[in-house]
Amino acid sequence: MSWTRAALAFFVVAVLGVVAVSGGSGADPETPAALPGMPPPFLGTAVAGSGELTAAVDAYGDVVDLRLGPAGPALIENPHGRQVAGSVPEDTGIVPRLTVGGEALALWEADSVAQRYLPGTNVVRTVARFGTTRVVVTVAAVGRELAVRARASGNNAELSVGVEVEDGVRCRRVRHPEQHDLLCRVGRAVPDAVPAAGVLIREAAASDRRWLARARPLGEGAPGWAIAMYRRSLLTLRALTDRESGAVAAGARDGWAYVWPRDAATAAMAFAAVGYEGEAELATRFLLGAGLEQGARFHGDGRPVAGRGAQGDVIGWTAAAAEASGMIGSARHAAKILAGAYPVPWRDRADYQEGEPGEYLGNALASSPAWVARPIGGTTHAGREWAPEFATPQGLVRRAGDPASGLDSAAAWAVRPFSWPPLYPPARRTLKALAAEGTRYGITPGSAWHGGVDPWMAPTAWSAWAFAALASSPSSPDPAADRREALGLLADLRRAATPAGALPERVDVKTGVPASTTPLAWPHAFAVLALRELWRPAPRGS
Repeated sequence: MSWTRAALAFFVVAVLGVVAVSGGSGADPETPAALPGMPPPFLGTAVAGSGELTAAVDAYGDVVDLRLGPAGPALIENPHGRQVAGSVPEDTGIVPRLTVGGEALALWEADSVAQRYLPGTNVVRTVARFGTTRVVVTVAAVGRELAVRARASGNNAELSVGVEVEDGVRCRRVRHPEQHDLLCRVGRAVPDAVPAAGVLIREAAASDRRWLARARPLGEGAPGWAIAMYRRSLLTLRALTDRESGAVAAGARDGWAYVWPRDAATAAMAFAAVGYEGEAELATRFLLGAGLEQGARFHGDGRPVAGRGAQGDVIGWTAAAAEASGMIGSARHAAKILAGAYPVPWRDRADYQEGEPGEYLGNALASSPAWVARPIGGTTHAGREWAPEFATPQGLVRRAGDPASGLDSAAAWAVRPFSWPPLYPPARRTLKALAAEGTRYGITPGSAWHGGVDPWMAPTAWSAWAFAALASSPSSPDPAADRREALGLLADLRRAATPAGALPERVDVKTGVPASTTPLAWPHAFAVLALRELWRPAPRGS
């Protein structure tokens, strides 16, 4: 912001306005410019909620996505296509503004903006400074209600709020001498003036902290950064998991507010590892009832999303979740049951990279012949039928019989969750090579990845989990080196995380600024599993 604008903020009366709208216009809008070193407006960077009403908040305190249930229909229209094209209208969602000398300024026009969660919660607080005027926006979601508190301090600031939202959402404005509260509720009833936004914010914070206190802690010696990542990852999974149905949304964003079986299964495994048995079982039950053969992703009510067929890893991931949640005995038993109910082959199917159908490493590792059908304690297993197809001296490649397809980070799945010790050595070689070529923010999905040079957080996190497990394996030739690799990848995740601790789907390779959906459930779930593998709690009674 120019020095003249800052000077105006020093002596004029400030008026804070919050405008909530439901979409764009027929004109040719342009997404406002980002502040230097920050993501663009209207790309979510934090998520508020506890599995009911779910709100995504961008880096400037704007509520840019709102849904009843993490995988429910949008209550704010902010299409992914507009975000990519840079044509999001500047009044999309709930946008705080500061009026200075008759000029309305959004927070992306401030001198500086910072964002954090209230400690131990999914309550999002954004602070912007316009000269000597300080604007604080706090967002919390409780049940079916959204609370937005906007405050301005400095120069006797006067506040006002204007509201326009989607049908089905009712809002009320509550005026205070130095702040304005916005209370919104899904349904026909208009929220009462009481409780005030502050009451709802405190209720949300207390609920999150009670929930977090139920988690099994990391083991002795876990450093502060690991505890912080662990807690933030658990809270993110809470926000993105429907409390009633167990539907785990990949992210709070148009195009990502769906349930992918592999993402949801990893979340279920993370819940189970931490002691949230109810959440793990609920997430797994959703998958078992979704009709896995009908699509690659699902709406929050279990209906398949059109356009993509079932992918070849669906049975394995769901079986792993069923085993972790204790629902169907062993993973082998679970996969046999699932394979009978949902005959989804791994060959000639798309994989986690969601490209053309083929014969891919990740699908082979997750398929029941590879890791479930092998005899326990035996020396033979059906996986030997395909394992040589992916083996090269450098490691495991993505496409069967095609060394040019490049080393695939899905090799990590041979270690966790689809533990297959005979493949530990080539999996280690694969991951070491990818990590050596990685960036300070993590790795790409593979060495022949065609999606650009930006690092992706999920492959970085699942590779960290694999290295952590290799470090504890009796067959490891160098446990200390494996542990260092795991810690190095987790350090990359820390650098890629937002200041509030959210892990994006991917980040800009040069700046580390989020370049896609933030936060994403999948890397947060893998982070929980990797951290627990590195700092295992002592057995009870020891």
